[in-house]
Parts: sequence; structure tokens; C-alpha cells
Amino acid sequence: MPDGASIHNEESMTDETQRSDASVALSAEPGGATPSSQRLITNPTWWVMVRGMGRSVRPHQWVKNLFVLAPVVFAKHLTHPSVIISAIGAFGVFCLLAGAIYTLNDLLDVEADRVHPVKRHRPIASGAVPEPLAKVLIAVLLAAAFGGALLGPRMFLVVALAYFVLNTAYSLKLKKFAYIDVGCIASGFVFRVLAGGFGTRTEVSFYMIACTAFLALFLGFGKRRHELSGAQAVKQRAALAAYTPRALFWALAITGVASVAAYLAYTLDPNTRKLFRSEWLWVTAVHPLFGVLRFLHIVKSRPNAESPTQEMLRDTPFVLNVVVWIVEVIMIVYRLRPT
Repeated sequence: MPDGASIHNEESMTDETQRSDASVALSAEPGGATPSSQRLITNPTWWVMVRGMGRSVRPHQWVKNLFVLAPVVFAKHLTHPSVIISAIGAFGVFCLLAGAIYTLNDLLDVEADRVHPVKRHRPIASGAVPEPLAKVLIAVLLAAAFGGALLGPRMFLVVALAYFVLNTAYSLKLKKFAYIDVGCIASGFVFRVLAGGFGTRTEVSFYMIACTAFLALFLGFGKRRHELSGAQAVKQRAALAAYTPRALFWALAITGVASVAAYLAYTLDPNTRKLFRSEWLWVTAVHPLFGVLRFLHIVKSRPNAESPTQEMLRDTPFVLNVVVWIVEVIMIVYRLRPT
């Protein structure tokens, strides 16, 4: 992925603009079709469709569903096989739901994606996955997801259904309203944590919900700030018209500080120290702090990337920070000591 906008001199920019204009003029049809619309795949092979469906469900985004496992880790249940099996099942259900939701969103946004410089390469927008096939894929994923959810506790099914309804409402309407759109994204993360709790019959603490909500809001506002830097941002996402760089600066500052503060408060809470029989969990707060600062750096320094959250998952310092944090937390929570 690009690390930032390339810097061209005035002469090269003029030449490139002239070549681009000439290309559009030569390739456009009288009806106003653009080059991107003419590059649609009209008769994809079965392999192209299979690969396209794999891309449509966004497996690289399923890492977000690891929030389902958070209650199990912090409840010290990683050593209970039955709980682990339930947690893996809950994770699988939310991966299926996520795949269906991503595909549905692309199906609803297909026309807008086709005029986007990056999103026009998405499988449905490019024609790699025909729209009727996308509808079948959504139906199959939803059937599998809710079929699996029926095997779990009733409240897990309720949360899974609420998660799907919220995301469907977001795709259809709510994403057009500033701040409500980010609130929906944050609620999705909270639903993941609650699903992990209900699915494994594990209590979810207030601190965990607060940390998740603030962190998700922070990531959502970061994504909007990144999108706002695009040349045609408002045209591509209606809600961006109501955002301003200054408002997003304060939103990022407040939610970033709040997420780290909530985690630090959790680590210092007497009940937490009693549960884990350790005074050292607070030391791990340095990792959420670094993660917040690193994400801000990614948002600011990589304006040409499709998504800062996607870049975040490919950023080596960020990923290493998360891995070290997980190792430290497990060692402290489960009182592991080197032999």
C-alpha cells in the first residue's frame, strides 16, 4: 500500500493531466460512460468469481472479531476447553455475519464504488462477482451464521441478530448521518464483546465495554479524518459533508485519551488486581497508548491508502505492539513465569 502522496513537479503534473484528459476523451462514449465503467468484467470465469467472492467477504477484516474473545481472556477462562470451543464458535458466527454484511454493503454501494478511484476494483463493482451471485452469497452466509447462532445461548442469538440489523441499517441509511455513522461502527464492536460474553456465559465488565466503545469511536473518527483528506471525499460519502478537520481533531483527541484512560483505570481497579493477584497489569497500558499514537500517524501519513484500519493491520510496528501487549497480558493474567 502507498505510504503517502507522491510529490510531482508542476510540469509533470500538467503532462499527466493532459494524458489523462486525452485518454478520457478518446475512450468515453457519447452516453457519458467513463473508462472505469467500460472496464467492467462482463463474462467472468468461475475462478474469477470464486476469487471475487473471497475478496468480497473481506477475510482480512475478520481480525476485528477477535473482540469476541476478549471476555474469555480477561475472565481467566483460556484454560477451560469447553469455553474455548464456545468462543471459537462465536468467532466463526461473527465472521460469517461480517462476510455477509461486507458483501451487502458492496452490493448497495456498487454504483458509487464504480466512480471511486480505488473502490471500483472491488469484486462486485468491477463485475468479477455478478450481482445475482452476490445475493446468493449473502443468503448462504446468513443462513450459516444464524444456523450456528441457534446452537448457542439465546442471548447470543439476540446479540448476533442485533448486530446484523444495526449493520444493515447502517448500510441502508445511517451511514449518511455524521457521528451517527461512527456510533454505529462503535456499537458493532460492543456487540462483538457482548456476544463473546453471552456465547461463553462469561461476565463482561463495565470497563471492557467502555474501553471497547472509546477505542472503536477513535478508530471510526480516524477513518473519517482519513477519508476527509480525499479530493472527492464528500461526493463519495455524504456524511463527510458535516465533518470538519477541527471537529475530527477533537473527536480523535477525546476518544483516544478516553480509551487509554479507561484501560488504565481498569488495570488499577482493586477488583482487577484482586482477580489477577497482580499489581503489574497497569504496565501494559503503554501499549494502548503507543497504538493510539501509531494509528494517528498512519491516518496522517498515508492519505492515499483505501482505509487506515487496513493499513494499521499491515503496519509492522503496530502489529508488533499488539502482539507484545497480548503476550504481556496473558503472562500477567495467567501468572505465567519463564522456567
